[in-house]
Amino acid sequence: MDQKMGRASIQLDAPVYIWDSASIVGKKEGEGPLGLLFDMVGEDDLFGCKTWEEAESSLQKDAVYMAMGKAGVKPEDISFIFAGDLLGQSIATSFGISSYQIPLFGVYGACSTCGESLALGAMSIAGGFADKVICVTSSHFASAEKEFRYPLEYGNQRPLSASWTVTGSGAFVLGRERGKKTRAVITGITVGKIVDYGLKDSMNMGACMAPAAASTLEQHFIDYNSQPEDYDKIITGDLGSVGQTVLIDLMRDKGYDISQVHMDCGIEIFDPASQDTHAGGSGCGCSAVTLSAFILKQLEENNWKKVLFMPTGALLSKTSFNEGKSVPGIAHALVLEQA
Repeated sequence: MDQKMGRASIQLDAPVYIWDSASIVGKKEGEGPLGLLFDMVGEDDLFGCKTWEEAESSLQKDAVYMAMGKAGVKPEDISFIFAGDLLGQSIATSFGISSYQIPLFGVYGACSTCGESLALGAMSIAGGFADKVICVTSSHFASAEKEFRYPLEYGNQRPLSASWTVTGSGAFVLGRERGKKTRAVITGITVGKIVDYGLKDSMNMGACMAPAAASTLEQHFIDYNSQPEDYDKIITGDLGSVGQTVLIDLMRDKGYDISQVHMDCGIEIFDPASQDTHAGGSGCGCSAVTLSAFILKQLEENNWKKVLFMPTGALLSKTSFNEGKSVPGIAHALVLEQA
């Protein structure tokens, strides 16, 4: 049957089950409000490795291993793995999960990669191309700063609009049928498009990504003929406090008031009173570890019945930034419901 809905959405004929998941974070994330919920917290952000990039690869490898163990599956049981990170040529992924020898789709959506990987994984299962898949993403504060901004040794001052790249990795096992444990189900997807308001401030990612979040969210409401109150929470990935304000204002201009149901992973993961992260958290790992540790827990415990999970990404590179290009954004949304 045709599972397409409206301009950019998919209503799955049968739900795709999130069997289990795993979250691994760094020391700073472990000291935040969600610290006790993560599966593993590292005491050394090098995680026993020699470089930041190797540390991020280790995060992915361990998150996948832990998720498979919790779900009771082995690498040979998995049809495909959908994985990505923020680094050039996705090297955290390439060196992190190669030993599993699972057929790989490398994906890149900047900080929206968790949403993109889950959407593609769910579509592959719903389309009959796979029985079980793994989706994993990661980011690391130090490797991202080195890639996109300044070496840590430079000690540059960060403006209040800047976000803090989360050190962490989240991995998810998806299946066609229910597993021995099912944390939630994916019932729908809205695929985002690139939105560019011409903003060039790489130290204000929230403002750069908010227009893309507004675009995807409006399209989701149109395609599903739904309203904000149809969801217990509408959850963005990485907008932080600045981007949240922009998103709420943009949605009001479009005729939707999401102020009572909106939540942002970048705001939830750090404590602004005790942790100097300015606008909040960001990075591929931000939405992934918050989904695994906190959001799925709320669905499991019947605190929420239905949420819209919408990670956001800023599509820049050091090359485009140095050439004076703007920072386009993208956001992908998934409907998550109680199992």
